Amino acid sequence: MTNSDKTTLVGKRAVVTGAGRGIGRSIALALAEAGAEVAVSARTANDIEALVAEIRATGRQGVGVTCDVTVPEQVQQMMTAVTEGLGGIDILVNNAGNAGSHKFLNHPDELWQRMLAVNLTSIYYVTKAFVPMLINQRSGRIINIASIASRVGGQYIAAYTAAKHGALGLTRALAVELLPYNITVNAICPGYVNTPMTDASISNIKAHTGMTEAQAREALEKTSPQRRLIEADEVAAVAVFLAQESSRGITGQAINIDGGSVMS
Repeated sequence: MTNSDKTTLVGKRAVVTGAGRGIGRSIALALAEAGAEVAVSARTANDIEALVAEIRATGRQGVGVTCDVTVPEQVQQMMTAVTEGLGGIDILVNNAGNAGSHKFLNHPDELWQRMLAVNLTSIYYVTKAFVPMLINQRSGRIINIASIASRVGGQYIAAYTAAKHGALGLTRALAVELLPYNITVNAICPGYVNTPMTDASISNIKAHTGMTEAQAREALEKTSPQRRLIEADEVAAVAVFLAQESSRGITGQAINIDGGSVMS
């Protein structure tokens, strides 16, 4: 990142959900390094406190709020705290999410409900809470962290795939509805990313297949034509790009970061 890149978001205020680790953490730090004041939320207070300290170390304002984004009352409280801390927002990054897998035969209803709640309904709750202020100021950026599973089906991940397809559908519907207010809405669709969530997937594969950890990791790497996991900072770079004024012509789009596994 050049020195000029580091000032592209000066004066902007951002909120990132699910920011305690992985992709969300990388996005929050990248936005701060680009000049934005950043509020972050997650369920774990220790993760948020550490991240806020890193944001402030960049010279930007940092606000941390513990929040379960599947609970609408907590989302409203988070919105109030963020608004008081930053004075409003210009950039909303819906990153909170989780993965789970099971054969569709005898699929647990609890897993279905949990995948939809954290990967889809949370986007609805958070966006609904923040969008009135974006409409009032007639400008804003909404960036939803979806998945390559928003674009294609996958074995043993019916609930996750359905939720992520829903996230992309919601992205496109909001892009149309919010267009008159100069608000862009886009989705980033990563493949497997080198994060703790993928580590959990590797452990799950190991437990159910008898593979070693190295073999399970290699199996996920092979889902990409580049034979590697995506890095969180690659996703963060696209989020910063979409947040900039120069990206105002991009809306309703799903940007794949998957090493070329899905070319559409």
